[in-house]
Amino acid sequence: MSTPLAERMRPKSLADYVGQRHLVAPGCVLHDMIQRGSLTSFILWGPPGVGKTTLAQIVAKELQRPFYTLSAISAGVKEVREVIERAKGQQFFNSPSPILFIDEIHRFSKAQQDSLLGAVEQGVVSLIGATTENPSFEVINPLLSRCQVYVLKPLDDADLHQLVEQAIQKDEELRRYTFKIDETDALFRFAGGDGRKLYNILELLVNVSGENHLVLIDNQKITEVLQQHMAMYDKGGEQHYDIISAFIKSVRGSDPNAAVYWLARMIDGGEDPKFIARRLVILASEDIGLANPNALLMANSCFQAVHTIGMPEGRIILSQTTIYLASSPKSNSAYEAINRAMAMAKDTGNLPVPLHLRNAPTKLMKQLGYGADYKYAHEYQGNFVEQEFLPETIAGTRFYTPQPNAREQEIAARMKALWKDKY
Repeated sequence: MSTPLAERMRPKSLADYVGQRHLVAPGCVLHDMIQRGSLTSFILWGPPGVGKTTLAQIVAKELQRPFYTLSAISAGVKEVREVIERAKGQQFFNSPSPILFIDEIHRFSKAQQDSLLGAVEQGVVSLIGATTENPSFEVINPLLSRCQVYVLKPLDDADLHQLVEQAIQKDEELRRYTFKIDETDALFRFAGGDGRKLYNILELLVNVSGENHLVLIDNQKITEVLQQHMAMYDKGGEQHYDIISAFIKSVRGSDPNAAVYWLARMIDGGEDPKFIARRLVILASEDIGLANPNALLMANSCFQAVHTIGMPEGRIILSQTTIYLASSPKSNSAYEAINRAMAMAKDTGNLPVPLHLRNAPTKLMKQLGYGADYKYAHEYQGNFVEQEFLPETIAGTRFYTPQPNAREQEIAARMKALWKDKY
């Protein structure tokens, strides 16, 4: 069987690496780390196909360090300890530590992660982890505190275009074909920022090109071929992201039947139940929010229960929570409010806190007016007194807008009674 195109095109040096310029460009953290010849343990967090494994291999090669790799899917504590013992055997006076790369580190249990702590702390190995999941949730705090976390982004269209050009020009097998590129919109859309998926699609187009070895790339051709060969281009389980998307959109769209169907597809496919539960927690706040505050409580309870009980019984808890959230009233007002506030904070910069809101723990601060004219709400009727809490230049700005559901209309009525014209 021929080596997949994505593997054939895997870059061997930082100069050939595509994407993640915020990490590998001159002056950026990983580029400078390699230039200095020093290495601290770190975790690469990003979606599939954006170069996590490749980057780890390049770092090891550029620094000329021994490179051990483990997959969290198949390795256990025994395998981790064996690698650490081999790394200890390679330690010489002032020699740099070997690199231990752990793919999908989020799948490691607490015990497996604990087994790494001593070796990382003592410098026996420099750890590079790769994960598609938020390390804050999936990596234990003692290990996380010993590692930097670098976020990798989906590849943009310019990156994907560069990958296509490199493959056509450099790959020996592809050079036997003639490529006619008219449009790339559909190609890049289906790739979704995933370089591996992009190369899988290119291979599929080559396979269906016929005896004339002419590979046509335009939007219609891409769509037709992928609809006919969906399973072929979906190598490596990338469909996982399509199904979780369908699941979330079904719950958001208040369709419990579709939501439970996509939930069943994920469970049947062996999806990590904690991943599903975590997405429900996010959805409960982002898409239901203040329309039904109990949704977040239930989703969080679901996450804890699934974590404690596991499968197969956890499927029942996931089903109950999914149906509850899907049938719940919806509001994204909290999501919109924080987005507006963050945009304002970014646009207006470091605005000073108004003097009356500042703490005044010292005599000098009191003399400077810190805390002066602050009105303590509990000293007023109804535990409320109108005063300005925003910086002067954005005074009166409204970030939160109650939406037309029963719960938020109650909030709106209270806010209007308190703040009059603001609401």
